[in-house]
Amino acid sequence: MSSTSKDEPWHSLEISQAVQQLGGSSSGLTEEAAESRLNKYGPNRLPEAKPRSPLLRFLAQFHNLLIYVLVAAGLVTSLLQHWLDTGVIFGVVLINALIGYIQEGKAEDALRGIRKMLSPRAQVFRQGRLITLNAEALVPGDLVSLQSGDRVPADLRLTQAKGLQIEEAALTGESLPVEKATSALASATVLADRNCMAYSGTLVTRGQGMGLVIATGTGTEIGRISEMLAEVEQLTTPLLRQMSLFGRWLTLAVMALATLSFVFGVALRDYSATEMFMASVGLAVAAIPEGLPAIMTITLAIGVQRMAGRNAIIRRLPAVETLGTVQVICSDKTGTLTRNEMTVRHLVSGERALDITGVGYDPHGGFVSEREDRTANIDEAVKHILRACLLCNDASIRHESSGWEIQGDPMEAALLTLALKGGLEPDRERQQYPRTDLIPFDSAHKFMATLHHDHTGRGYIFLKGAPERLLSMCARQASGSGEAPLDEAHWNQQVLSLAKQGYRVLAIAERRHFESVSELRFQDVEKGLVLLGLLALIDPPREESMHAVATCQRAGIRVK
Repeated sequence: MSSTSKDEPWHSLEISQAVQQLGGSSSGLTEEAAESRLNKYGPNRLPEAKPRSPLLRFLAQFHNLLIYVLVAAGLVTSLLQHWLDTGVIFGVVLINALIGYIQEGKAEDALRGIRKMLSPRAQVFRQGRLITLNAEALVPGDLVSLQSGDRVPADLRLTQAKGLQIEEAALTGESLPVEKATSALASATVLADRNCMAYSGTLVTRGQGMGLVIATGTGTEIGRISEMLAEVEQLTTPLLRQMSLFGRWLTLAVMALATLSFVFGVALRDYSATEMFMASVGLAVAAIPEGLPAIMTITLAIGVQRMAGRNAIIRRLPAVETLGTVQVICSDKTGTLTRNEMTVRHLVSGERALDITGVGYDPHGGFVSEREDRTANIDEAVKHILRACLLCNDASIRHESSGWEIQGDPMEAALLTLALKGGLEPDRERQQYPRTDLIPFDSAHKFMATLHHDHTGRGYIFLKGAPERLLSMCARQASGSGEAPLDEAHWNQQVLSLAKQGYRVLAIAERRHFESVSELRFQDVEKGLVLLGLLALIDPPREESMHAVATCQRAGIRVK
């Protein structure tokens, strides 16, 4: 839960103010203080409601207006000994219950999945020592250490950030990692721009940092989302409202007609009360359209099954009906319309421009120029760009049963995938050009540089970064015949052209035959650099998203 109630949000407080308000220190909490706070605030976990028993969940499927009407119709037809109709009606009721039971189970599993986003372990300073403990034991005021690859265990006010980048797509939908800092921000800063904060469940893709725990459990941002999901109100769909209204008017009409028939037969036609009562009951039963709810239920059940076949979970059967009344769809981009996988689509060297095939982190793809596949005969200039992409890189890719998984920054993973498409083998390249030192990426200098040496003693510095920054540092550019003076106007035009197409542009440069030193300094990259080329990256759209948007537009649904 949240550590305290206060007027100013945590991101607007200076580090010293946050430490004072939390009662923390640079050496961390004592074990006694941590134990006391754990008793006060509770474990750092999201509460999980006691699940209903399978029997109760199954019986709950019958709590529906349509089902009530079906059951009533089934009882009436059984009293009239219409056994075929009775069997069909109760068969529909049972099938509906089974479908709802299975679908609701899938939905509850999906809601429980949000709890798995919390980190199971955390590195924490306690009494001046860095220890690893269960993340459930974290309390407000704890000082947590963050490393590349960690999942943030609680909401933190950052106190240190060295090249720290965190992927916050789970909260903000942005596919690119956010670069973190420690300076206080304005109170009105929205969550996506709070770069002095780290939020529970997000992933550290690069760098190191430390932060004070300011909220745990349900007090975290991911905890608020979990509570909001649990508090969603059940609304009656338009179809059920219309059915309810229709049912009331039909009942009144049938009862009035049956009463008039009974009075007419007894008073004016001299029928016995028993005969007219049975006739009135028969008339009332005949007037009830018992087939209507059956048809509606079957139709909705078919819709649920079709949605399930497309990996869409429908928790309640009538929810399918509301899809027919949708007029506007407000969709997130990252991970919904796009794959949330950065991909290099174009490579521009001093001699040529290549299109890159393949999508995501799957290293199957190639290099195309003027509609011809050039993968088998990539020239040395392009191979040198690919080598720089591989070596000036801290990401890794591995193939799992679920697909290609990455460790590290998504953009670096995209560059590594590009190198694999070009036939480079990471282990062999890293053995041939071992890394000696690096300058990590930082928004202040807008590039990353790594120092390498081959086994003959020659040195190489590889850089990647913002095009405007690297162009200002380069005096020459690579060409097929070696090197040539930098044509800055040409490269600026290439950058502008790619940016207008929605690509994120990255520049690659190097410095060769560097004297044999083991430490890389900023003055080593201020001059003597050679621009190798440009890379254009994008988070590609899902193949099915374009067809889905077009289908919605044909149906008169606006997509935002």
